Amino acid sequence: MDAMILAAGLGTRLRPLTDHRPKALLEIGGVAMLERVARRLIAAGADRLIINTHHFAELVARFVDAREGFGVDARLSHEAEQPLETGGGLLAAEAHFRKQAPFFMHNADILSDLPLDAMYAAHQAAGDPLATLAVSDRPTQRKFLFDDAGLLGRVDESKELELRVRAAEGEARAIPFAGVHVISPRICPLLTERGVFSILDPYLRLAAAGERIIPYRVDGCDWLDIGRPEQLARARERFAAGAAGW
Repeated sequence: MDAMILAAGLGTRLRPLTDHRPKALLEIGGVAMLERVARRLIAAGADRLIINTHHFAELVARFVDAREGFGVDARLSHEAEQPLETGGGLLAAEAHFRKQAPFFMHNADILSDLPLDAMYAAHQAAGDPLATLAVSDRPTQRKFLFDDAGLLGRVDESKELELRVRAAEGEARAIPFAGVHVISPRICPLLTERGVFSILDPYLRLAAAGERIIPYRVDGCDWLDIGRPEQLARARERFAAGAAGW
């Protein structure tokens, strides 16, 4: 199984900690977030890792080299000019994918104990959806809209925005995304977007065209987004207290 780890971000909200190293190499309990995510994906069955890089890419390369690719076929997809975001990064890394089975895409700054193997099995059992997205109910202003057929649109309460790309089938539910995808290898030929773009753009476009993008509920799982200094400090405190599940 292939798995892509998104590690190209600048980590601007974590400065000055990211002035001299990438966010993905910030440590919790003496272990970099990149390594924690990589080892969880490998435990779920990944035997090829594709890691996109930009900010301090040479440090990520040295880190992965020093760990012998975490014992699997680890490859770097370097985004030289600028980070390409989730969609652009996936498209730029296309040549590294074997395209034989669904693959994971996982943010390097998301730490969780969500059951990756069960999520992958749920995707396979769902009859070839284009993607399965981990979602959990938590306080946030940005959410995906799902109905009985799958992805329906998105909500951004900070902008008083609710976008629906098709007519709803059953009840519409607004649920926050948890930063982990299982994606069909069918996706790359369907990506007509180019340059820097979020994968949400083609998800919505393709959902409008009839592709199924389904939710996988991970409510109750341990989950932390390490995007700000206070979130990093909280993760370190929880790990030190033995309360972390990742």
